[in-house]
Amino acid sequence: MLRSCENQKILNKMGTAARSSINRKTNESMRLIVTTFVGVVFGFFIGVSFPTLSLTKLTLPSSLLPTVEYVEDQRSGLSTQRFLNVFNPLNRNNGSSTRAQVLNDTSKIWVPTNPRGAERLPPKIVRAESDFYLRRLWGNPNEDLTSQPKYLVTFTVGYDQKNNINAAIKKFSDNFTIVLFHYDGRTTEWNEFEWSKRAIHVSVRKQTKWWYAKRFLHPDIVASYDYIFIWDEDLGVEHFNAEEYIKLVRKHGLEISQPGLEPNKGLTWQMTKRRGDREVHKETEEKPGWCSNPHLPPCAAFVEIMAPVFSRDAWRCVWHMIHNDLVHGWGLDFALRKCVEPAHEKIGVVDSQWIVHQTVPSLGNQGESKDGKAPWQGVRERCKKEWTMFQGRMANAEKAYFQALGADTTDSSAH
Repeated sequence: MLRSCENQKILNKMGTAARSSINRKTNESMRLIVTTFVGVVFGFFIGVSFPTLSLTKLTLPSSLLPTVEYVEDQRSGLSTQRFLNVFNPLNRNNGSSTRAQVLNDTSKIWVPTNPRGAERLPPKIVRAESDFYLRRLWGNPNEDLTSQPKYLVTFTVGYDQKNNINAAIKKFSDNFTIVLFHYDGRTTEWNEFEWSKRAIHVSVRKQTKWWYAKRFLHPDIVASYDYIFIWDEDLGVEHFNAEEYIKLVRKHGLEISQPGLEPNKGLTWQMTKRRGDREVHKETEEKPGWCSNPHLPPCAAFVEIMAPVFSRDAWRCVWHMIHNDLVHGWGLDFALRKCVEPAHEKIGVVDSQWIVHQTVPSLGNQGESKDGKAPWQGVRERCKKEWTMFQGRMANAEKAYFQALGADTTDSSAH
């Protein structure tokens, strides 16, 4: 009996010890879990409280850094630096983070105000604009230009109109750079004229002047010129002088203009008809119902596309309205007003320097006969189709813009 009691006591002590051991282990586990959780949370808040470490700000002695050679594998196109960047967590957001690193690194250049694509260049080396000035292949570049023309005139030409163009060029002084766009591929024949040697010749077969203008008269290319003349080849200029025309344009504050048209030939719109009793006019009366507003085309703020003249600033806007696929420019004349304000004051016709539209369908004959139609008929159909397309694009673009602003688009005549 005594032994049995002793055995029972031993068992009770062992059970108490076992339970104590289990409880101790449980408490330690809980303490470890709680400690780990608290550490993670604390570490998270510490991490977000400090800005991202920028490696570009670390300055270590060069003796402590290994030499890294940027050896490019010509076959793979990869470099050691690019390979290392893949594993750099700071480069995960490659767009903004890379730009931010460049901005924070005073040893690198990043100028957001530079032209797009030139942000890595120092501003004083950037030349965003150009010109058509001819330069020598020898000597000091600073001595190349004995004069710098202030104006630009372009004609889109075929060789059959050489005599007419020769007469026109003589109306433009040495203060004009001359550019000929050749739609018939014939350029060397023009060397019979002395002025042709200082002209710029661009030749692409069967293209219109607006196709050429979009591709070769970018505003940054012609930025050196105060005014840009973009003219057809079939214009009579007996009563026209370019220098006098420029004086009148400046005097009357015209940003977009054209010479008046001789009334009895090639006249489509009353607005462009020459008035014999004034220097300039900016508005007219048209047929009943043609003008919804006396300050809108074709009663005002309107010139035709045969002989337009643009100021530098106006052309920078107009160029962006020319669509690559709409090569004839029909409809553009009604939209020119979008580029100046107030348009009915800054668009006008110069009456005292006037021209004659000879209506020679030379470019029209560059078309293709199809379904029994003459070449010019296919060209004319394309012109009308482009007019409708351009009007639709402009209307849709304006509607989308004003809808995005939450504005009422029911009355678009004022836009």
